[in-house]
Amino acid sequence: MALRLVVDTPLAAGAEATLPEAADRHARVRRVQPGDALLLLDGLGAEWPATVRAVGRSEIRVAVGEPRRVDRELARPVTLAVVVPANERMDWLVEKATELGAARLQPLQAERSVLRLAGERAARRHAHWQGIVRAASEQCGRTALMAVEPLRELGAWLAALPPAPPPQAEARWVLDFAADARPATAWARPAAITTLSGPEGGLTPAELQAARAAGFAPLTLGPRVLRAETAPLALLAWAGLAP
Repeated sequence: MALRLVVDTPLAAGAEATLPEAADRHARVRRVQPGDALLLLDGLGAEWPATVRAVGRSEIRVAVGEPRRVDRELARPVTLAVVVPANERMDWLVEKATELGAARLQPLQAERSVLRLAGERAARRHAHWQGIVRAASEQCGRTALMAVEPLRELGAWLAALPPAPPPQAEARWVLDFAADARPATAWARPAAITTLSGPEGGLTPAELQAARAAGFAPLTLGPRVLRAETAPLALLAWAGLAP
C-alpha cells in the first residue's frame, strides 16, 4: 500500500513537487526511496498519486499524478465543542475525532477546567493538536482535514454564536443529565450537528443555562457517567452511523 502523506502546498498533475516539512519528515522515517509510490492527501477532499523522484539531504522531490476526488466524510457535518480534558486525554480525543469523521473541533475552557492554557502555551498546544489531525488523517485515509479552532473561553464562544437555526438545519446539543434531556434517537435527523460537552467535573448550572440560551438542547447518552473524552466521541460515533 502506498504511503499516505498530508500536504499543505498546492499540487498540479504532471508536475514535480517538494514535500513540505511534516510530510518530508514522515517520509524519511519510513525510508522512502526513488520509485516508491505515495498518496498525497491535500486536505480539501482529493488524493493525488505520486512517485518519489529524488531523496536529497534537504528535500524529497515527487512526480504528481492525476487527483481523485474521494468522499470519506460523514453524511452530516459534526462540530465537537469540548472543554479540554487534562493531560494526554485531549490528544486521544483529537485523534479519535479525526478518525471518526468530525468536521470541526472547538476546544474550550470553562469554570471547572482542570487544564488552563493561555498565550504561547495555548498556541503551542493548538499546533500540536493540528499535527495529531494530520497524522490521524494519514492513518485513516481522510482527505478532508478536521478543523481545530483556537482555544476559547466557553462563555465568549457561546456569546459569539449566531442565532440558532431551525432544528432541521442544525441541531445544537449539550450533554446533560437534566430531567428533560432526551437521547439522540429522539430527535429528527438534522443536516448538521454541534455538540457541547463539559470537563471532568461537568459544566456548572450557569454554563448549562447559558448553553440553553444559545439554542443548545439537553441530550443524554444514557444512565452511565462517561469520561470527558469519551462522551463526545460516543455521540460522534452515533452520528456517523445514523441514517
